Amino acid sequence: MSNMNSAIDLRSDTVTTPTAAMRQVMAGAEVGDDVLGDEPTVIKLQNKAAALLGKEASVYVPSGTMANLCGICSQTRHGDEIIAHNESHFYFYETGGFAAVAGCSVRFVPGRRGIFGPEVIEPNVRPMQIHYPRTSLLIIENTHNRGGGAVWKVDQVKAVCDQAHELGLRVHMDGARLLNACTAAGVEPSAYTRYVDSVSMCFSKGLGAPVGSVLASDEETIQTAHHFRKMLGGTMRQSGVIAAAAIYALENHVKRLADDHANAKEFARRIADVPGITLDLNDVETNMVFFDVDPKWGPAKKFSKRLEREGVRMFATGPQRLRAVFHLQVSAEQAVRAAEVIGQVLAQTPA
Repeated sequence: MSNMNSAIDLRSDTVTTPTAAMRQVMAGAEVGDDVLGDEPTVIKLQNKAAALLGKEASVYVPSGTMANLCGICSQTRHGDEIIAHNESHFYFYETGGFAAVAGCSVRFVPGRRGIFGPEVIEPNVRPMQIHYPRTSLLIIENTHNRGGGAVWKVDQVKAVCDQAHELGLRVHMDGARLLNACTAAGVEPSAYTRYVDSVSMCFSKGLGAPVGSVLASDEETIQTAHHFRKMLGGTMRQSGVIAAAAIYALENHVKRLADDHANAKEFARRIADVPGITLDLNDVETNMVFFDVDPKWGPAKKFSKRLEREGVRMFATGPQRLRAVFHLQVSAEQAVRAAEVIGQVLAQTPA
């Protein structure tokens, strides 16, 4: 088996480790006590993130899961219903916090690759009767993870937000990879976020920081979010050490997201015509590549184990589907090598 320390790790863009320059910034960070409200580096990050996202304020939290949950808790009440796509990250991968903590249910709307139009919203808003939950929040995800890193167009976001607001709903954007969407669309974050009421954004994915996310919104919503952050155990003491990494990432790792997108597209181009692989190149918009392997090579989990033995790591996301995610610690040469390995494994005897 290949040494995992030298493996090409495409499991997620969360596997990145801080660069040497980022570690230096972390080591020299000015710190205080975030619980007491005087953590200077956290305050700097929150102000910087709010400005970037075009919002009045933001709150720094340990994870994207907590950012989304604080956003939900701050804009709903127990018994409310959320409208969202049926493959949303907050529903699939965030341990049911929307139900267990926020006390909400979810009503799903259809859409291709996680993206839907305004016409599906009104039919899913509950009538204001004593029999029904109150529909209060619409959640959209940009980029959409299970949609293959799909990017919303700005006019699509405007259209669904206009309709939601007309119906009295607030809108939260799960923007864990929002800057990937902005890179692909060639727009600033505010082009999207001006239409939503709240937005989360992650620093520990493509941006390469070790930990942390932010929730941005109006002042009142963020004050409420601070309350829920404390309740959930997310208020940290000398957290300037990690906030400094997030600041460094915003200042140094945003433009290079385009490299990840280019590597993903080159990888996809190289495997698209390999016998045994099914892949739509038009669906590769950002740093994610989803593809299916023919069942004669076994289920995706078994196929991923064969790849791992050859030094390429990626996750199975369905019975025959795998996901490869490109990030700052995967070079262009490694992207090509990963594609070559897939071809070599598929040239062997089927499982």
